[in-house]
Amino acid sequence: MTKIQNSKGNYDLEERTARFAERCREYVKKLPKTIPNIEYGKQLIRASGSQASNYIEANESLSKKDFKMRVKICRKETKESRLWLRLSEPRSENQEEKEELITEATELMKIFGSILEKSK
Repeated sequence: MTKIQNSKGNYDLEERTARFAERCREYVKKLPKTIPNIEYGKQLIRASGSQASNYIEANESLSKKDFKMRVKICRKETKESRLWLRLSEPRSENQEEKEELITEATELMKIFGSILEKSK
């Protein structure tokens, strides 16, 4: 399992990606039930769950090539999650949550990019 060292100590990236997916799921539950939000919500749940599951797969990879491919998928799915968050139209009381999730997606994308750079 990959752990990231930061100012707060060890950070479990598997747990962080899973929490991101859970937070996205809870965010989608609060969205107004408009046709666009329903579709964007479905996509957000798929993409955020995919980045979490692919990171678990990366940690169980059988080769460096497989690891790098899984991390690339994580980055791609996280980037996609950020798009669906951006397109969603929350109630005004959930706008701050949307911005926090977009920030988390951006940070995760940077982490996955850094992992890819270091695995060259």
